[in-house]
Amino acid sequence: MSTPAPVAPAGPRPVAPGSPLWRRWLVVVTAGEAAGFLVPVLVVLSGAADTAGAAGLVVLLLAGAAEGALLGAAQASVLAREVADLSRRDWVLRTAAAAVLAWAVGTGPSTWAAAVLDWPVPVQAVLAVVAGGVLLGSIGVAQWTVLRRHVPHAGRWVAWTTAAWLAGLAVFTAITTPLWQPGQAPVLIAAVGAVGGLAMALTMAAVTGRGAVRLLAGRRRT
Repeated sequence: MSTPAPVAPAGPRPVAPGSPLWRRWLVVVTAGEAAGFLVPVLVVLSGAADTAGAAGLVVLLLAGAAEGALLGAAQASVLAREVADLSRRDWVLRTAAAAVLAWAVGTGPSTWAAAVLDWPVPVQAVLAVVAGGVLLGSIGVAQWTVLRRHVPHAGRWVAWTTAAWLAGLAVFTAITTPLWQPGQAPVLIAAVGAVGGLAMALTMAAVTGRGAVRLLAGRRRT
């Protein structure tokens, strides 16, 4: 009489790389970030951000908040299908707040931090490293404060998002730098920005999607 094959114990269902989760994340998050990035692009092209004083900066930061909110809403819509008790509200609000911080840091040298250019070079270098870390890691840290309630080793999300934004911004720069030229029509400037933003969004979504898959792998669907 043959011995029955052992039955594998029931356990969490793995989420494999290249799974429907990754594909869904890639499509939804790319769309969310691409749409969100158009908000600050249109604000800049409209001239609203050129308002003198702090008003122009405030307008740009509000546009950054809108970008972050759209990105956060897209991500939360995918995550909520895997993590039933995820607070979409917290995810969206914290992502929007982090986007404001990232935009504030990113626009600093041309706005409120212009005086830093007169400081000693070593000091500028240190500040540049710190600012770069804040710019790339702010969204990941903000989202980690929500994700840690639900996913083991959620701190890894910060590394994934940092890598994703580094890659995304590199792609955006590589596309837009040679295409943006002085004296171009606003429509052409917007078109280049939209193409660069879409490529950035796709790159960021591909990397963060892989991170989401890794973090959710083995987690029991709730």
